[in-house]
Amino acid sequence: MQTTYLGNTGVKVSRLCLGCMSYGDPAWRPWVLDEKAARPFFRLAVESGINFFDTADMYSLGVSEEVTGKLLREFARLEECVIATKVFNEMGPGPNMSGLSRKHIQQGCEASLRRLGIETIDLYQIHRFDPHTPLDEMLAALDQLVRQGKVRYLGASSMAAWRFAQALSHSERHGWARFATMQNHYNLIYREEEREMMPLCRDERIGVMPWSPLARGLLAGTRQAADDRQSTLRAESDDYARKLYDHPSDWEVVEALRRVAERRELPPAQVALAWLLAQTGVTAPIIGATKIEHLKSAIAALAVKLSPAELAELEAPYRPHAVRGF
Repeated sequence: MQTTYLGNTGVKVSRLCLGCMSYGDPAWRPWVLDEKAARPFFRLAVESGINFFDTADMYSLGVSEEVTGKLLREFARLEECVIATKVFNEMGPGPNMSGLSRKHIQQGCEASLRRLGIETIDLYQIHRFDPHTPLDEMLAALDQLVRQGKVRYLGASSMAAWRFAQALSHSERHGWARFATMQNHYNLIYREEEREMMPLCRDERIGVMPWSPLARGLLAGTRQAADDRQSTLRAESDDYARKLYDHPSDWEVVEALRRVAERRELPPAQVALAWLLAQTGVTAPIIGATKIEHLKSAIAALAVKLSPAELAELEAPYRPHAVRGF
């Protein structure tokens, strides 16, 4: 397994991160796997050298964290794992059960620690930006978690690049722990992050962990059209994907991907991941897998090296998109 440094930190992570949204409680989403069904995925990931695992408190309303913590204790050495989780989204009824107030951040962190069954979260991320909480309140609360030893590193997720730059500046000004990572929406179909966020992250040495690296399955080669809802259980129920990927040029990118994949005699998903891994500044795409072959294919993508001509062919059909995923 290839490893790299997590941004401007001294910690090393595998070039793939196992996304754990797929594991938890099927009552939350019909495609989610329960603990028993999730067990082979964690075993394969650990045995293959993956040491980077990403979940969130909102996934299965906490059950994903419980499953992730339990199965990592079963299959892995926790001191070698880098466990990431997130806070922001609604976790129950009541006016203070979401957002990035000092109250919700502290309570959310303590609840995540209990569910994961660990003493310290390696990477604690804000799941989205909260416009209703003063920036200094959010950043000071996160810094306090680091000083208390409850969190080792801080991360952010999809937001405008100017907001992220502002947050980094505020942390520096106050001597607070800075964000070390950015988990953003980036793949062959959606490349708007190349305009501002990716250059900012490269310049600030921020680790980049793209979510939806296969565009919610659109780049996996299983769908027959952009609006195909019958190919997989997730495609049937994933309305969010249809909000993210509705640009007329999206399917042209998929067709270019298929051409390159056919010539290389590789699954389209491997070629799409190989393209993302080849992008300067990308640390570790977050891989979601509900079939064991999905995970095996993602691991195999690490060995795929695309030529400059292939990279250019994959990128040629892209057209500018409206910003999606914030």
